[in-house]
Amino acid sequence: MNDLKLVVMRFEVTYQLKILTTAFFSVTMLNKKLNGIKWMSLIMLTAGVALVQLPSDSKNPKAKEMTIFSIGDSDHLIGLLAVLTACFSSGFAGVYFEKILKGTAVSLWMRNLQLAFFSIFGGLFMVWLYDSEKVRENGFFQGYNSIIWIVVLLQAYGGLVIALVVKYADNILKGFAVSLSIIISSFISYWFLNDFQPTV
Repeated sequence: MNDLKLVVMRFEVTYQLKILTTAFFSVTMLNKKLNGIKWMSLIMLTAGVALVQLPSDSKNPKAKEMTIFSIGDSDHLIGLLAVLTACFSSGFAGVYFEKILKGTAVSLWMRNLQLAFFSIFGGLFMVWLYDSEKVRENGFFQGYNSIIWIVVLLQAYGGLVIALVVKYADNILKGFAVSLSIIISSFISYWFLNDFQPTV
């Protein structure tokens, strides 16, 4: 999303504040009551995000990342504000979607078809805006190989699973599941791919 203005790992962790905004919108829009464990989890999440924003004192030049505390570092501040805006919009959209899913008689599959239909227009507009010349020259599916098709199918499957989770559980639970996936991805990135060095 905004990885040019904010270091990728910090973006991923900071973006998990969407769980906090989702909880806020769940309480205000759906009148949900959160138990003590969920409130404690939200407090720990906020503390974790704040910890990630602290400056690094590592000797590794790659680890000397931008921090919000750097003087004159407007790029990092712009990146952080963009992520916070995304957190609020994501929290609102997720809770609103949950409200629509649980508040109408339309089936989950029909709702997914409706969303997919309208998202096609946005996707085609972006293709026209950025890649229309390449599509005219080489066709729409240029560069697609078996790996790309696997990713497309996994993304489609993931969208259906998320819709089921939202329908039968809630957005807060979905957010914590995504956070767990980031932790697992970080371990894989550190132990097997050697492309992530923790600095705290």
